Amino acid sequence: MKKNVIAYLHTHWDREWYREFEVFRLRLLRVFDNVLEMLEEGSIPCFYFDGQVAALLDYLEMRPEKEKLVRRLIKKKKLFIGPFYCLVDEFLTDRACFEKNLELGLKISKDFGCEDFIGYLADTFGHSKNVPVILKKFGIDKAIVWRGAGDLPADFVFNGVNTVNLIRGYFMDIFSADIPPEAKAGWLEKDLDKIAEKASDYILMPVGADHLGVEKDIAGQIKEVNKYLTNYKIKLGSPFDYFEKVKFKTKWNDELRDNSKTFILPGSYSARMKLKQYNIKCCYLLEQADKLQKKYGCKYEKVIEYAFKLLLQNQAHDSICGCSTDLVHRENITRYEKIIQIANTIIEELRQQYEFETPLIQSTKPISGYDIAEISSGFENSLLYNTQKIPVTEDYTTIYTLRKRPKKTSDIKIRFENGKLYADNVEIRFIRRIDMGDTYNFGAVPGDYGEQAEITGIDGQIIHTNFFDVKFEAGKSLINFKIVWDNRLKNKLWQVRFVLPEPVNKTFSEDMNTIIERNFDPDYDMLEHLPKKRGIEVKTNFAPMQRLVWAQGFGIITKGLTEYEVFKNTLSVTILRSTGVISNPYNTCRTTPAGPPLEVPDAQQAGENTAEFSIGFFDIKNWKKYIDDVFPPIG
Repeated sequence: MKKNVIAYLHTHWDREWYREFEVFRLRLLRVFDNVLEMLEEGSIPCFYFDGQVAALLDYLEMRPEKEKLVRRLIKKKKLFIGPFYCLVDEFLTDRACFEKNLELGLKISKDFGCEDFIGYLADTFGHSKNVPVILKKFGIDKAIVWRGAGDLPADFVFNGVNTVNLIRGYFMDIFSADIPPEAKAGWLEKDLDKIAEKASDYILMPVGADHLGVEKDIAGQIKEVNKYLTNYKIKLGSPFDYFEKVKFKTKWNDELRDNSKTFILPGSYSARMKLKQYNIKCCYLLEQADKLQKKYGCKYEKVIEYAFKLLLQNQAHDSICGCSTDLVHRENITRYEKIIQIANTIIEELRQQYEFETPLIQSTKPISGYDIAEISSGFENSLLYNTQKIPVTEDYTTIYTLRKRPKKTSDIKIRFENGKLYADNVEIRFIRRIDMGDTYNFGAVPGDYGEQAEITGIDGQIIHTNFFDVKFEAGKSLINFKIVWDNRLKNKLWQVRFVLPEPVNKTFSEDMNTIIERNFDPDYDMLEHLPKKRGIEVKTNFAPMQRLVWAQGFGIITKGLTEYEVFKNTLSVTILRSTGVISNPYNTCRTTPAGPPLEVPDAQQAGENTAEFSIGFFDIKNWKKYIDDVFPPIG
């Protein structure tokens, strides 16, 4: 008896990636015009539009005359959209942004008449254990994943949510190949055999790929292919048809970052570090601005929503992960700057009215009890934000940006002994390693364990090394570090490394504004496991974080440094990773390309770079208190 295969038509739509947004949008018009025509004439039963509404909105902005048709097809359950606004990365977004993503996506989807939703996460680079919790909060009880699921079956319960694991991925373009149906059937039979090993009585098969249109004769092709299939019968349907047929038994309550079967592309958490730094800053400022405008009853809801949409567009996985073209990421930075302008303006306008404290203030002169963070020239904020006044030339003056000096400062001692730098009993090192990888994966070089900076001494609050100077100061309960340097080196991984008393077999790090525990084999050495066969991505002891990582009573809080590594008794945080290609076909750590080998000189991050982090000794139960020291609530 042949096994039933439910095939759903889709296209995975990256708004921007190896081509820029406007270029891809013009392709979107051609792809979706065709899809709507086929749905309207009934040549295909339904179409699943990638779990996000951003692509639909991008389409309708250029094809407004198609909106009535879209609404009609959604109402007839021929076109499925949402629940997300955009397909964001799961490890580089905080909970507020991820929830805003669902809030906006569901609002728009329901307005179009969509009632059926799946947490569709077919191409994000691994999956946070917190995502199912958030899906349930929004009433979504289904999910589809791929990367990171390892040996899990095709159907499992992911932290309380019935979840489908796309064993062979979402990428299925065999029906676009110019080969006879019997050849397609032979290829499909082998692929379906592999899915069947992990599936129950039914198989879910995606038909589509990145930015790929639907073949005009797809229904006829499937009918012909079915004649040659020995063990399977394919029928076009929707993912919802599949969820109604199968039972979910296996339970999994941890994150999904197993790369033994699929690439999770972990180097993307340190590619183009400036984007990650922008992202953390924008999340903080925008969330504070939103909180304040709600607190004081101001009418900024639409402005905040507009800014969040800009932020979510930048958090799409190929954007925030830094694996797109240079032009794409220049546009990302423009969006980030817009968000900062909006958030800072709202915060300052409200501060002028309600006189609450902010972490930084501006003055035309130094103030007792405040440290000078920056000196510049400009106009006083009282002029800039007063709608009944405008600044004139005579108002242009020296502006001091000031930070309030903490009444109590950390008692952690930074000392230099015998050529080594210590924070109490933890040694601090600065490391530089060769990176022959790409924006997706760090490319380790056999035998290279890094070049360690020579620390020549401490002068006041400046640590001198042969790599760069490091400024430090005592905060309220932490020691704050800031490195600003002119990078002229290519293909390097830069880290700050902390030598802890014991081997690091466990870390606690921030994920979706909660703390998750990860276990490590501290003796695992990726250099001893570099792959030789095609299709393998090396396992590493690198992991993503948002703002905090902690081990053995020692915590590191960063401003946009989002990757750490465990080895022996060391905990390292990446401060910069420079590379010059989206996907290097000769990457030592991933033996199959993950994208096009386009050169991206900006990803080398030449020129001025900044890395800011704070360290302290504290109980992980009190982590929020220390986060607030670095990212203080405003107002």
